[in-house]
Amino acid sequence: MEFISVSQFAQKYGISERTARNLCATGKIEGVFLTGKTWNIPVDAVLPQKGKKKISPLLARLREEKEIKLKGGIYHRTQIDLTYNSNHIEGSRLTKEQTRYIFETNTLGVTTENTRIDDIMETVNHFRCIDFVIDHATDKITEPFIKQLHLILKSNTSDSQKSWFAVGDYKRLANEVGDQETIQPADVHRYMKALLADYNALKKAELDDIIDFHVRFERIHPFQDGNGRVGRLLLFWQCLQNGIVPFIITDKLRLFYYRGIQNWGETNGYLRDTCLTAQDQYTALLDYFKIKY
Repeated sequence: MEFISVSQFAQKYGISERTARNLCATGKIEGVFLTGKTWNIPVDAVLPQKGKKKISPLLARLREEKEIKLKGGIYHRTQIDLTYNSNHIEGSRLTKEQTRYIFETNTLGVTTENTRIDDIMETVNHFRCIDFVIDHATDKITEPFIKQLHLILKSNTSDSQKSWFAVGDYKRLANEVGDQETIQPADVHRYMKALLADYNALKKAELDDIIDFHVRFERIHPFQDGNGRVGRLLLFWQCLQNGIVPFIITDKLRLFYYRGIQNWGETNGYLRDTCLTAQDQYTALLDYFKIKY
């Protein structure tokens, strides 16, 4: 088992080191132990909650179906729809049926075309990212959590073999998105810190707050690659966190989605309407599975 320090645990959950040490000393974090005067904390240890947080019926159902590995429910459908569409927007050549086959059988099935290994790996990794989001949906979103999503998404891909590609960390080289300049690598941490401070200061985020966070995140473009998928995973996380019906940007909505991001701040209705359309589609799923919202 891997272990992290008190300071790493504190940074991961956005708490003070003093609080983290107190949690260790009072036995509120499972699996910790002392080496001399240093606490060793399991890397997968979670922050104990002060009483049970109320969660939405959707999140409760997602967690239940994930735990029992139920097929054919909202968890199963969300995994396939969100993974297929988010990857396809970024150029994956896998079909929705192949995506489904990978999720259900952990194999690709029969194919008559050359299939990129990265498409397969990023599909498997994206399933794991969604699980991570479901597990941590009620936790405060922090920079280490966002970096962890990127690490999961890009692990064992060809990018992870490149010395200059920072898997699980912010970009080292400047990049563009749609011919638009993004934040320089040296400034990414400062902008991300400000973005998260603004979001976490909200008592309850509304739909426009979440969309605004997404646009700011994409304009920062903090990672060398994978920004769109991490950003859309965060959208799903934030909706679950705030009791808002989530939405999946489908490949059919891609051009409207891009236009909306480009025009946000001037004509907010473009992106808002796109997200509401996607939300209506997910609401229809909730109605089908009889999940309250």
